[in-house]
Amino acid sequence: MQAITVQDRSTGLAGLSLTEEPYPHAAENDVIVRVHAAGFIRSEIDWPATWTDRAGRDRTPSVLGHDVSGVVVELGYGTTGLTVGQRVFGLTDWARNGSLAEYVAVEARNLAPLPAGVEHTVAAALPISGLTAWQGLFDHGRLTAGQTVLVHGAAGSVGSLAVQLAREAGARVIGTGRARDRDTALGLGADVFLDLQADSLEDAGQVDVVFDVIGGDLLDRSAALVRPGGTLVTVVSPSTVRPQDGRTIFFVVEPDRDRLADLARRLRNGRLRPIIGAVRTLAEAPAEFTQRTSGKTIIRVADDE
Repeated sequence: MQAITVQDRSTGLAGLSLTEEPYPHAAENDVIVRVHAAGFIRSEIDWPATWTDRAGRDRTPSVLGHDVSGVVVELGYGTTGLTVGQRVFGLTDWARNGSLAEYVAVEARNLAPLPAGVEHTVAAALPISGLTAWQGLFDHGRLTAGQTVLVHGAAGSVGSLAVQLAREAGARVIGTGRARDRDTALGLGADVFLDLQADSLEDAGQVDVVFDVIGGDLLDRSAALVRPGGTLVTVVSPSTVRPQDGRTIFFVVEPDRDRLADLARRLRNGRLRPIIGAVRTLAEAPAEFTQRTSGKTIIRVADDE
C-alpha cells in the first residue's frame, strides 16, 4: 500500500515521502480500515511517539496522521462492536502507524460509526479537533451555561469547534485570533472577538475558562484573566503561570467512542461545522506539512462511496 512516511528524525519534514509499505496487521481487538480521508497535525514530526513505540523501540519508517475516516475491511481476533463494510471514523494510536495511508490498523474502541450522508472528508476533520474541544471545555474546564469562556485561535480547527460547542452549551464566548478570523469566529457564535495583533487581551475581562491552543506568552498572560475558581486549559505545554485561586490543566486528547458518536450526530444535524482549509491528495500530503491554512487540511486517500 502507499503511505506517507518519515524515515529519519534528523531530516525533519524534508524526510516526508510517499512510499510503498506493507499492508498492516490486525492485532487482537483491531480493525483494518480502508482510509478514505485522513487528517494530521503539523507538529507530529516533533512527537516522541512518532519515532518510538510504547516500549521505546525505534519504529521508523513511521506513517503519520491520526484522524481517520473510512470503511472497515478486516476484523482482528476478538474484535466486537464493528463489522466489515461499516463506515467509521476516529482516532489512531499515537505510537502506531497512522492514517496517511491506504490502510491503517486501529483499535476498534477508538472508532465510531459514521452516519450515512456525512462525507469522509468532513468526518476526518472531527476526531482530534472535536474531542480536544469537548474535553478541554467540559471534561477539564468544567464549563457550564451562563459562564464565560475565552477561546484562543477561535477560527482554527480546534478553536472553531470549541466556539460552537461552548455557545450551544449556553456559555458566553470570547474568541481570539488575527483580524482575518473575525468574521469566521463571530459567524460560528462568538459573542466578542479580539484581534491579538491590534486589541488588548485584557479587554476580555474576567472569564471562567480560558481554552488555549497557542501557548507561549499568550498562555501565561491569560492566567490573569481567570476568575477565582476558574480554569486555564491548554493543549500546547504545561504553563508555569497559574491563575490566582484557580487551576491550570495541560492535557492530551484521549479517544472516546461515545463522544465521537455524539459529535457525529451534531455534524449530521447541522449543529456542528468543522472548518476545512484544504483537501489534498495523498501524494500532496508532504508539502502540506509546511503550509499554513485556516482550518483543517484533509488528505483524500480514496473516493467516497
